[in-house]
Amino acid sequence: MSANGWIILDKPLGLGSTQAVAAVKRNLREAGYGKGVKVGHGGTLDPLATGVLPIALGEATKLCGRMLDASKVYAFTVAFGVETDTLDLEGKVIAESALRPTLAEVAAVLPRFTGPIEQVPPAYSAIKVDGERAYDLARAGAEVVLKSRGVTVHQLTIRHAEPVSASISPSTLSAREEGWTLKQVQGDEKGEESANCGALSSITLQAQVSKGTYIRSLARDIARALGTVGHVTMLRRLKAGPFSADRAISLDKLNEVGKGAPLENVLLPLEAGLVDIPALDLGPEQARAVRQGRVLTGLALHDGLYWARIGTLPVALVELSGGSLTVVRGFNLPDVAE
Repeated sequence: MSANGWIILDKPLGLGSTQAVAAVKRNLREAGYGKGVKVGHGGTLDPLATGVLPIALGEATKLCGRMLDASKVYAFTVAFGVETDTLDLEGKVIAESALRPTLAEVAAVLPRFTGPIEQVPPAYSAIKVDGERAYDLARAGAEVVLKSRGVTVHQLTIRHAEPVSASISPSTLSAREEGWTLKQVQGDEKGEESANCGALSSITLQAQVSKGTYIRSLARDIARALGTVGHVTMLRRLKAGPFSADRAISLDKLNEVGKGAPLENVLLPLEAGLVDIPALDLGPEQARAVRQGRVLTGLALHDGLYWARIGTLPVALVELSGGSLTVVRGFNLPDVAE
């Protein structure tokens, strides 16, 4: 039996990406697919993170690199007042601050972290330093100094704010999303409520980011820009490339496959990972040429990336330039016309 396509797992808390891939392999073996099915994931999620983890099967693994390059959307909570060495709940405390920002102050600082920005990745990351993983060096007690890198935060918005004082009303906390003025958020200048009364213990944000962006670094830098420190207490990936949380399945649903449920119940087709680029329809002769890796010429189409198909079945990921089509990655799917 062949298996080609995507399983979009809603990764639970505490499960690593490698463990998630192992769970897919185990269920495929139990379902009778043997050990020959290639399995890979489209972007690592830390064990303390949850959410969308695209797992590619068979020919879809040829698109894993493209998935790694795709933009991602995250929801994350920054707790103010404490910074840890890992920048999340897992690490030890390395800095503390009594200062807590207001909602208005958070709203005012977010534009500084929107668009192209520079950020220093966390010491506890998979980046290699002299051939060693940074997190291995950090765990061994070595001082890890990583270079800043350019990333892009396409969008950064407030989802929820948690007050230090329970007296702050939910309507005030959602003021930013409702478009209130900063004076309304902070209280009128002559009113009894001052901006300090609106101090926040944490803020939950949503960010759409480019590849290479570290949410833990973003949280650290936002807290520091507010004159305090902070760390991530919740991180959930809502979207990875074209795959969103509404297409994701639970680990329990995945385990049903190993118990006899049809794989089709959880498997999305290979082309589900290509919906963000246009399709190019081929005739039988053109499809044969593309499968053989030959260049097609004289195509009156715009330059760019396409996925070539015959009927509804993918043949290859192709690049068109000056009317000439070249193969980027070919798909060896059994039903594609020879």
